[in-house]
Amino acid sequence: MKSLVPNRFLFDFELDLHYRAKLPAITGTLSDWSDDDLLPKLSALDDGVDFADVWSCWNESGLAIAYRVIGKKRPLRCTANKFWMGDNLRLCTDMRDARTNKRATRFCQQFYFMPVGGGAKSTKPVVGINPIKRARESAPNIDTTRIEIASCVKRDGYALEAMIPAPCLSGFNPQEHPRIGFYYMLEDGDHGQQFLTVGDDLSWHVDPSTWATAVLQQ
Repeated sequence: MKSLVPNRFLFDFELDLHYRAKLPAITGTLSDWSDDDLLPKLSALDDGVDFADVWSCWNESGLAIAYRVIGKKRPLRCTANKFWMGDNLRLCTDMRDARTNKRATRFCQQFYFMPVGGGAKSTKPVVGINPIKRARESAPNIDTTRIEIASCVKRDGYALEAMIPAPCLSGFNPQEHPRIGFYYMLEDGDHGQQFLTVGDDLSWHVDPSTWATAVLQQ
């Protein structure tokens, strides 16, 4: 019988975010990532299985993230103005790690990434930012064209990697604030959802207290 309260909801997760003196090259091939950058697979705590590998790392120039999905049978479905309805990854960050805050502050952001859906032929990867609903205050507007993104799509899956530069991370200050709020939600048409801590039923998209803490290791 499925538990009424997910096991992951009972924990305050803290993970190390690997420091890289030189961030991975953003090419879509994932050739520049290592096992040190892999994020923990936590779905097993709720009797689930993670279907994708997700990596992340950082340095003073910004934050990088990558993921790979395999075993796909359906074609990708990615529409920029309805990103939440298709294949996408959302990354939430809180540069002050205010774990007691139930509503987002100006230091909280939600980025979204899609492997296709952009460009004249909708074959280019897409990156955007989605305002966090019910936030106490909004994060400053950013120029998303400064975010590097690349993807590699194959018949049975795809890979995507991106680098968010420091000016696009509201309040990024690793020396004074090395602990940040961190969360991802990966949605796939074949496999469903894979997420770091809790799912849609516990309102991760509006409540930063449900996110994990990432420690910016040096």
